Amino acid sequence: MLFQILSFLRFLLRSGNAHGLHSPFVFGLYTHVINHAGTFAANTRVETRRTELLADSTAIAVRDFGAGSHTGAGRTRRLRDIARTAAKPPRLAQLLFRLVNHFQPGTVVELGTSLGLTTAYLAAANSQARVLTFEGCPATAAVARQTFQAVGIHNVTLIEGNLDDTLTPTLAALPAPVDFAFFDGNHRYEPTLRYFEQLNRHRTDHSVFVLDDIHWSADMERAWATIQQHPDVTLTIDLFYIGLVFFRPNQPKQHFALRFDNLLDKLLEQTRAFGA
Repeated sequence: MLFQILSFLRFLLRSGNAHGLHSPFVFGLYTHVINHAGTFAANTRVETRRTELLADSTAIAVRDFGAGSHTGAGRTRRLRDIARTAAKPPRLAQLLFRLVNHFQPGTVVELGTSLGLTTAYLAAANSQARVLTFEGCPATAAVARQTFQAVGIHNVTLIEGNLDDTLTPTLAALPAPVDFAFFDGNHRYEPTLRYFEQLNRHRTDHSVFVLDDIHWSADMERAWATIQQHPDVTLTIDLFYIGLVFFRPNQPKQHFALRFDNLLDKLLEQTRAFGA
């Protein structure tokens, strides 16, 4: 937690908002999509399911192939605890919805399904898209399938198993390139870069990659910095919680750090949590 607070402070010092943005593409995306204040019908359906999970004391055996959790949670966890600590909060999941709704990708890949709440947002944003989501834990995958049914999502294919074994053959069998990818499957340096390279071979110049928790640890900050310098990457947007990666051709390499929500309030929340 101390690392995240210090990283948060560093981000506050170097980040900005729409003022001074000289990129028309980034300005439009930031003002009309990232900071969009409206609501969508899908929000209610997914958040109703979240409320159900937050009240569910059912315990499941969790199998984690990634870097684990800052909470120190064990292998047996209640659904309400997973929904509270591991699921993407509404403001971030709804941002992903808006990004998919804006770019209208035909093929969406999500690395890390969890309980399926974020997956449901990704799928609801474009009902014509094919959403492929990968989950290593069988018990968690079963709950995610229940989430898709409860929300009324029908355009998701859930691939169950270790991502190291399932990602390559699944991508090789795709009939179309990956237009949008959300990385939330392993918060470590080497796997993050490996998955990035695997998906990079199946993208187009107009694809959008979104990496979760880029300031979660020193390992993830190093992975984010390496991806920013990747020769195929021309534009990145650091929102602290997530990072957006673009491959737009004929554009000089640019990196932006922008404030997504009231970061000062969030800093106080994290400081209070650390003190507790």
